[in-house]
Amino acid sequence: MRFLVTNDDGIESVFLHELVHALRATGQELYVVAPKREQSWIGAAKSRNRPVHATPADRGFGCPTWIVDGTPSDGINIAIGHLLPGAARPGPGGGPPAFPIDAVISGINVGLNASLGFIIASGTIAGAWEGALHGLPAIAFSQDLTSELYNELKAAGDVPEPELHAILRISARHAARLAPELAAATPARSFIVHNVNFPLPCRPESEVRRTVPARVVVPGLFSPADNDGSHRLIFRLGDDLSPPEPLTDRAALSAGYISHTVLDYKKLGQ
Repeated sequence: MRFLVTNDDGIESVFLHELVHALRATGQELYVVAPKREQSWIGAAKSRNRPVHATPADRGFGCPTWIVDGTPSDGINIAIGHLLPGAARPGPGGGPPAFPIDAVISGINVGLNASLGFIIASGTIAGAWEGALHGLPAIAFSQDLTSELYNELKAAGDVPEPELHAILRISARHAARLAPELAAATPARSFIVHNVNFPLPCRPESEVRRTVPARVVVPGLFSPADNDGSHRLIFRLGDDLSPPEPLTDRAALSAGYISHTVLDYKKLGQ
């Protein structure tokens, strides 16, 4: 299949690189467009009031690659509209347009994207959502991490320790297996995003479970004002208010399962 791949952690993220290498290893045809810098928690923001540059790059992926000095949503829009070979063509009999790609994939995100609050804020999921807005199947992948592992990763310049890197490669192989299956099973113009979260640790035998977003309240995300009047983000997982059933994304990850949530945006109007 032909996939357009993005992320919100930036073009240099090892988590993106491992996903691309795993997809390539299974014979998928890829195009990569990723932000120049980290764009976490940016949601579906678009750069309305400034020009956005898209620059061809070589990051050893063996496929066309561009760096965008904007958001994941910027990148997907610009790539589909202007960078990919061949413009979208009207479908036969007035059906969905024919795109040069089969689906949009976003990730692997550094950290989970599970529960309502995190899903809505996620730049990773928003990158996939832009694909869905074009009528394409869309998949977002994220890797759960502890706060300690996340802080260690950032302190090391986003270079994972060997144990975490090995887990990431396993998750990437799961992603490469799941992506064609999910894309093929998703009709055009379905307004669906498949949100997949990998547990920590993720193992070759880790099973996939269908889930729903956890109902988590996340108050107090910013610190009190400092001496200069500024407030700073304080990361919190929030308080889970979910009922015991059905299985939530957070509960599945805690049990060691790969969480697969189908985000059906058509239901927002029902």
